[in-house]
Amino acid sequence: MESAEIEKIRRLLDEAEGYLMLNLPARALDLIERRDDWGTLEFEARFLSGEALRQLGHYREAIKPLEQAERLQPGHVAVAISLGWCYKRANRLAQAVDALERAARAHPDEPLPHYNLACYWSLAGNPSRALVELDNALALDPELLARVACESDFDPIRSHPDFKRLTAARATPST
Repeated sequence: MESAEIEKIRRLLDEAEGYLMLNLPARALDLIERRDDWGTLEFEARFLSGEALRQLGHYREAIKPLEQAERLQPGHVAVAISLGWCYKRANRLAQAVDALERAARAHPDEPLPHYNLACYWSLAGNPSRALVELDNALALDPELLARVACESDFDPIRSHPDFKRLTAARATPST
């Protein structure tokens, strides 16, 4: 593929990404669906397509392009988070956990895969795994503690004594 053609594709993908940032996912999806061959930018096209479908609330449809993007770049954090989001809403919680575990292994210093894993393990009824992942996430990014109070995914373990201890300990600055 010629460099001029690659640049044209890059501009199209940038435009689609701009529409996503403006919360206009249907416009982004329309741009992406106009083209079949993405050449070396296939990952970006699949990811943006999945993101547009996710933003539109078409979670089951979003899974296919997100899985394609994940195959092209295994363990990519943003893809894993989007995939997890869609799997959860498609009642495929085990796959949500798998996607986030791959990302957490590939990027152990990224807090969001750990935080989302904590949410999914909580929903799966595994408080010990949820608490390990929440502790990892909060160690990497203490500001995530502000999200915990309003995160409904933690409702199944919110009254667990270890959950209370962990969040209380993280809320108290160490000296």
